[in-house]
Amino acid sequence: MKRFHVHLHVADLDKSIGFYSKLFAAEPARREADYAKWMLQDPPVNFAISTRGHAAGIDHLGIQTDNAEELAELKARAEAADFALQDEGETTCCYARSEKHWITDPQGIAWEHFHTLGNIPVFNEQAQPAAAACCAPRAPAGKPVGIPVKSSCC
Repeated sequence: MKRFHVHLHVADLDKSIGFYSKLFAAEPARREADYAKWMLQDPPVNFAISTRGHAAGIDHLGIQTDNAEELAELKARAEAADFALQDEGETTCCYARSEKHWITDPQGIAWEHFHTLGNIPVFNEQAQPAAAACCAPRAPAGKPVGIPVKSSCC
């Protein structure tokens, strides 16, 4: 099964946790000082919020897979569609160890495809500034970059 992933930057984590807990009728599955995540079953979504962004709003979207085969399928699909792809391989981010790659939509929104391998006790095992976004390729102004958007006709 694949699960839709949404990551938002929020200005007030506690206020946002209260709002989304009521909206989803569930408490976060994981909560840290700068991060919270709900793993909802209906609809199946990995919904995360953090205070690590530059401005409130969508950080990135994505698809989380249950296994390596589903992740390979998403990667093959992106490559067949001639999307520019940034393959991170095994990495750490958002309190988890994952295998992942990124693509960027025509508007510049980063899409993460990932398979979670396990939890870690820190946001990221690499040195990272506290204000940095959730591991998505970023320009200094906070806009996803690093994955050239290939022009196409809809």
